Order: sequence, then structure tokens, then C-alpha cells
Amino acid sequence: MGLRVLVVDDDPNVCEVARLYLEKQHAEVIPMPGGTEALEYLQHAGADLVILDLMMPGMDGLSLCREIRKGSTVPIIMLTAKAAEYDRILGLDLGADDYITKPFSPSELVSRVNSLMRRIEFDKNRYNHERLEFPGLIIDVTSWSIEVNGENVKITPKEFDLLYLLAKEPGRVFSRDKILNVIWGYDRYVNDRTVDVHIKWLREKLRQNDNAYTYLHTVHKVGYKFEVQSR
Repeated sequence: MGLRVLVVDDDPNVCEVARLYLEKQHAEVIPMPGGTEALEYLQHAGADLVILDLMMPGMDGLSLCREIRKGSTVPIIMLTAKAAEYDRILGLDLGADDYITKPFSPSELVSRVNSLMRRIEFDKNRYNHERLEFPGLIIDVTSWSIEVNGENVKITPKEFDLLYLLAKEPGRVFSRDKILNVIWGYDRYVNDRTVDVHIKWLREKLRQNDNAYTYLHTVHKVGYKFEVQSR
């Protein structure tokens, strides 16, 4: 792997198991007992991947995920209890990329990490280095970034995929089911609300820097489309 993996869990046994098995895959594993320490570490040193438990004292996993996504697109895998379906959905809504239910096997953890990193690398390469330009907005696939009125705006991988999907075909209406299938896949604990939440976040980001244009529009009872309109 060659990855720096931050494992955030107040259970030292979980951290130790993750360390033992991920280090066999040549990953550097940094265990953290709580969300506050993990956030400070990320802000100063960074990581290639974060594995976090949702149920922790102090700053819990959902709060940590929310704080991470304010300024980073680092891939996140959540560790959840089997019965915590609502928390899984909320965690994915907040920007987590995948989840593993406890108890889990070490081999499953390694498999999920490998799968996630392969998928992210594939997503980065599949767009053929395109650059989409619109009034007030540039979508740069090479750097996986967007500019709003000439200034870079932080965006998560899922937000980028969603924006690119719509902007690639301006005027085409995408149903929520189509968006879910393309961006998340039907095998995930996501629903229509996940799409709506990500559209809301994208709209807020695309309004930054006094942008005079809107891009993401709701088609009543159908879905969403990308279309440049003046405010």
C-alpha cells in the first residue's frame, strides 16, 4: 500500500489489530484514542486514509467526520455497530466513503482499505484529464478541484463526482436513482436524502466568492440538472 493510515478508536485492541494487519501490507499505521487528537494530527501531519469508530467518548466519529470534511478530502472508512443503520447513513451523508460493521475480521479490513484506494485511484484516472469551463466555474479533473470566480474551493470526492456527472451533460435531467447508482452504487446504505444533502452542500460551495451564476437546479418530482443561469 505505502499508505499512512490514521486509526481512530478508543478500543486499543481494534487499533492493534488494524496496525498488525495493515503493516503487513506496508502501511504506516498511526493509532489515535479520540477524535480531538486525531483532528489535531490531521491538521498538522495529514494522512492518506482515516479509519474511525463512530462511538467514542468526547468527539465522536460523526463529529470528527464532519470536522474533517470541512477542509479535507481524505478517504474515510467508518467502524459501526451492526444495529446502527441510521448512524451509517448519516456518516455517509457527512462524507465518509465506506463503512465496516463491528465485529469485523482483519482480512475484511484489509480488503476494504485496498478496495477503497483502488476505487479512488480509478475515479481519478477515468475522466481522461478533462477541464470543464463555465461562467464563474472551472472543473479541473486533472487536479480533482474546482474554481469559483477564480478561487479554489475545497470539495470532497463524492461532491466532485456528483458535480462532474451533472456538468458533463448540461441540461440533462438525472433522477435521484440514477445519481445513486452512478456515484454510490445500490449496495450502499444511502437513499434519496443522500443526494439531496450533497446537492445542498454543492450549491453552498458554488455560491462562494460572490458568484453571479447558479448551476444545480431541481426538476420537480424527477431529479437534478446542471444549467448555467444568472442570479
